[in-house]
Amino acid sequence: MAERSFKAEVEHLRQGTGTSFTGEGILAITKALLENGVGYVGGYQGAPISHLMDVLADAEDLLSELGVRYEANASEAAAAAMLAASVHYPIRGAVTFKGSVGVNVASDALANLASSGVTGGAIIIVGEDYGEGSSIMQERSYAFAMKSQFWLLDPRPNLPSIVKAVGDSFALSEASNTPVMLMVRIRSCHVTGTFDCRDNQPPPLTVREALSSPQRDFKRVVLPPMSYQHEHDKIENRWPAAEKFILENGLNERFGPQDGKAGLICLGGMYNSVIRALQRLGLADVSGNTEVPLYVMNVAYPLVQSDLLDFCAGKDAVLMIEEGQPEFIEQQLGNMLFKAGSSTKLEGKGIFPKAGEYTGQVMMDGLDDFFRKYAAHLLPGQVRAPNAPQPDIPDLSATVPIRPPGFCTGCPERPIFASMKLVEQELGKHQISADIGCHLFAALPPFEIGGQTMGYGLGPASNAAFDGGGEKRAISILGDGGFWHNGLSTSIGNMVFNKSDSVAIIVDNYYSAATGGQDIPSSRAKNATKATNNPITKALEGAGVKWIRQIDRTYDVTKMRETIREALTTDYDGPKVIVASSECMLNRQRREKPQRNKAIKDGARVEIPRFGVDEDVCTGDHACIRLSGCPSLSLKTLDDPLRDDPVAHIDQSCVGCGNCGEVADAAILCPSFYEARVVHNPSSFERWAAELRSRVISWLQARRAARRLTFTGTAPGRIAP
Repeated sequence: MAERSFKAEVEHLRQGTGTSFTGEGILAITKALLENGVGYVGGYQGAPISHLMDVLADAEDLLSELGVRYEANASEAAAAAMLAASVHYPIRGAVTFKGSVGVNVASDALANLASSGVTGGAIIIVGEDYGEGSSIMQERSYAFAMKSQFWLLDPRPNLPSIVKAVGDSFALSEASNTPVMLMVRIRSCHVTGTFDCRDNQPPPLTVREALSSPQRDFKRVVLPPMSYQHEHDKIENRWPAAEKFILENGLNERFGPQDGKAGLICLGGMYNSVIRALQRLGLADVSGNTEVPLYVMNVAYPLVQSDLLDFCAGKDAVLMIEEGQPEFIEQQLGNMLFKAGSSTKLEGKGIFPKAGEYTGQVMMDGLDDFFRKYAAHLLPGQVRAPNAPQPDIPDLSATVPIRPPGFCTGCPERPIFASMKLVEQELGKHQISADIGCHLFAALPPFEIGGQTMGYGLGPASNAAFDGGGEKRAISILGDGGFWHNGLSTSIGNMVFNKSDSVAIIVDNYYSAATGGQDIPSSRAKNATKATNNPITKALEGAGVKWIRQIDRTYDVTKMRETIREALTTDYDGPKVIVASSECMLNRQRREKPQRNKAIKDGARVEIPRFGVDEDVCTGDHACIRLSGCPSLSLKTLDDPLRDDPVAHIDQSCVGCGNCGEVADAAILCPSFYEARVVHNPSSFERWAAELRSRVISWLQARRAARRLTFTGTAPGRIAP
């Protein structure tokens, strides 16, 4: 069950010539693929393009009508390998995945694809989220384009430009027999707008039809001596063909006047930020018209030397606006200017920070510094005085605590790590490696479990150096998504082959939850187009694991604790794997809430569990909060002069998972937690019983208050003199 359904929006993908399409960038990309006769599409979910996979999944009926093959691939490597269909056949193919990490995983397939070259158009749509909006290490995909010699497009973040870039990518790929990477930044994925539609085009040759007439050419197989010829083909034929296409079709754009003392060169994806900064400096109007020469590189690689040198000609200086490190484009441009003997000064890093996201303020300050240095006459006024002291902004990090990511309310992974903390209290600390996924949050307070992560599905492999046995066994964490992505062979297979004496805990929450709740092979849901309900334990047995423990309810902290203790203390010296299964609470709520609300609306009797803390019993030691960390657990100050410390309190965000009470019981903390049942549409008998209970309780409370007044001579809540 994906995080969001696009069933309604997908109907708009049927629009044709003469209509306007309005929607998000990811929908525009899908529509552009259909308009350009794509023959097959695939990919792997990951921000910021997770929703693109969701759109494609919801559009499977339309894709089938057009003869388009769709596949949700097992990994980015599998997606990139899918593009092999375009090597020998004139079929347009597209795959999509997350930026640099996806390219890292797919690098082997991408390198082979770029070496052999393609006959049909092949594009890789990469969701790039560099900067503070990113959830990964700060890297760029640009280096892979340079290394393997495939072309990289970075269109301006508006729907017409994005749609055009899809068509340009296919055409450029076919014109140069080279795969093309289309980079769409996080803002491009979610930007909304309008563009003029064209009719959807079925592929001239479908993959089904291609099977009837197999084609092969050993010259495209990456083996010596052809692999040596591929390198020459890239430089002598494909690169010139790409430059010719880029120039003839005006893929890169120029704005403002050609002449001027100072010019700007920016990547297409940064165009909006540049124009906004120019507007704030008074150098562009609200429509984006500017008097500053601006060269927009919608094609980030290859750089077309003749076009760039022509733009730089006659200028005192140009500023290369390139986010991230290393400054790949600035280095190439500097080399071009030097070899051409140009007197134009090149600025870039130095004016701008060497690393980090170019936010609105960073962009404006950088442009202001550049123009003051080379074209002060362009500035309409003293936007910022030269060398003026920066405003004294207090460092809030010293007083405001950081707000790291954490598990959702009711997350079934939380009790797993509470159990590990309890075992750690008993057996001492262990070497623990983490993995990519929600469970990585356990490295943060209050659990502080997991010291490193090396990649998706590589949790157990990260502990390989410690797998030979020792005084304490190493523990590794692996998610169900990572297990099916890469973990079964690279991590579990590695443990079995090397007779690892360590423990692996597979967190099975039924979905690829961290990327939006997409189905995976072990999902419990029935999926009409995918094979689900494949138990992880069966795959483990097939890989050769002998010691396996399945836990079907992770909220049972006592059982979790005992199983983990058993794995760490057993005499068995082979790989030990615990599969801890409970459904992702977000997906569960997405499924159950609409059903529950409908039942309540229809008048059906519905019980909803809620948990609370008895204020009279709670001691205020807050151990439950330290061991659980649930966002619904907070503090409450009592109106009791004898109770200085706040007590634990469960707020309205509680989803009734029961984890706090389970933790309390397993840790032998306190009996202050209680469960209540909120009944919607109760029966007449239940209403009568509830009213009776309320009257009895009120009478008892009044009786106790009266007795207290008799014995102490004071009203409740006051101290007798």
